[in-house]
Amino acid sequence: MSLSQSSCRFLPVFFLGTLVLLGGLASVCAADEGSATTQRAGSNFDRDQLVAWCIVPFDAKNRGPAERAEMVAGLGLKRVAYDWRDQHIPTFEEEILQYKKHGIEYFAFWSWHDSMEPLIRKHNIHPQIWMMFGEPAGTQEEKVAAAAASLLPMVEKTKSLGLKLGLYNHGGWSGEPANMVAVCQYLKDHHGAENVGIVYNLHHGHDHIPDFRQQLELLKPWLICLNLNGMNDRAEPKILPIGSGKHEQSLIRIIHELNYTGPVGIIDHREELDAEESLRQNLSGLPGILKEVGNPKSAETY
Repeated sequence: MSLSQSSCRFLPVFFLGTLVLLGGLASVCAADEGSATTQRAGSNFDRDQLVAWCIVPFDAKNRGPAERAEMVAGLGLKRVAYDWRDQHIPTFEEEILQYKKHGIEYFAFWSWHDSMEPLIRKHNIHPQIWMMFGEPAGTQEEKVAAAAASLLPMVEKTKSLGLKLGLYNHGGWSGEPANMVAVCQYLKDHHGAENVGIVYNLHHGHDHIPDFRQQLELLKPWLICLNLNGMNDRAEPKILPIGSGKHEQSLIRIIHELNYTGPVGIIDHREELDAEESLRQNLSGLPGILKEVGNPKSAETY
C-alpha cells in the first residue's frame, strides 16, 4: 500500500474526530454563553442590583457628589436614580464623574434639564428619564391623546439620545396604572415610541394595595423600574422602611409570583434623616422578606 493510499484511509477518521472535537467545543461554548446571559430568577432583588432613589435633596447630611458616591458604594449598592433641585445643577457633571469613579451606574435622572444633554453625550451615559405628566381636560380618550401629545418632545429627545422615558406615578389621574398604560400604548401606536415605559412607586400606590396583583399584571409589560416602600393602610405614614409596614411582604410576594425581573429601587425620601441610615433600614428589612417569599439567594447578598 502506497503512502498516498494509507493517508486516504485515515483521512475520514481524522476529519470525523476533528468534527466530534469541534462539536464538543461548540457545545461547551454555547453552554458558557447561555450561562453568561441567563440571570438567576429573582436576581433583580440582589443587593448590587437595587436602585437608590430620593437620596439627594432628601438627605439630612446634604452630601456632595463625592460623599454621596462613597456612601452608596459603602452600602454595596451599584445603581442610583438621581433626583435634584436647582442648587444641584452646578454639580451635575461631578456627580457623573464620581459615580464612574466608584463603579456606580447612573441609572436614572429626574425630569429634565437642558444642561444634561451635552453631559449625556460627553460621558456616554444612558440614564432613564423619569417624568410625571398632568391630567388634561376632556373625555378619557381625549385625555390620553392630550397627555401623549404633551410628552412628545421628551419622547423624541430621549429617543435621539438613546434613552428610555419613564412615566412616573405621583397620584391622581396620571398615576393610575390603567391611564399610564393607555398613554404608553397611544405613544407606541400613534408615534412609534418604543422607548417609553413606566416607573411605579409603592409610596404613591397605597390605593392599589387591595388589587395590587391586577395592577401589576397591567403594568408589568411596561415597567422599567419598581420602587419599594414599607406599606400601611391609608399611607399612615406615607414613607416607611421596608419590613416595618403591614403590606410590603405580601406585595413583594406578588412581585415574585408574577415574575417581574426588571429593576427594583429602594428609597430614602425622608429629609429629616441621613440618607445612609434610611437606605440601611431598607436593606435591613429586605432579607427576611426575601426569604419568606422564596428568594433566599437574593437574601444572601445582604
